[in-house]
Amino acid sequence: MDPKYKLFHNDETLSESIGKLRKDGIRDDDIYVLNSDYGHARRNRKSTDANKIGVSEQGLGTSLKNIFRGKGNTLQTKMKEIGISADKASELEEELDKGKTLLVVTNQEKVDF
Repeated sequence: MDPKYKLFHNDETLSESIGKLRKDGIRDDDIYVLNSDYGHARRNRKSTDANKIGVSEQGLGTSLKNIFRGKGNTLQTKMKEIGISADKASELEEELDKGKTLLVVTNQEKVDF
């Protein structure tokens, strides 16, 4: 099942969407937030309790390789690890570089952001 995703310009709208997903029964384990600014992404995850794509999603080998990759390659690798195609991950990474935040939901047939 392909992950569902949406780009956000506004942190408040992102938080509202995550709240709606939870009300709709989406498990926290299936909600991820990505941003090219590590500090911004960390604050978003902290304020919304969303997940990061870490060792459990990527595996230890990929996580270790990401230490030596550039930020863009790391973001693309993380997106691919949760099921986003390489071409789409490249497109989304460009949007993240513009300051947008990506909300990803996995393991769901239908998602209403």
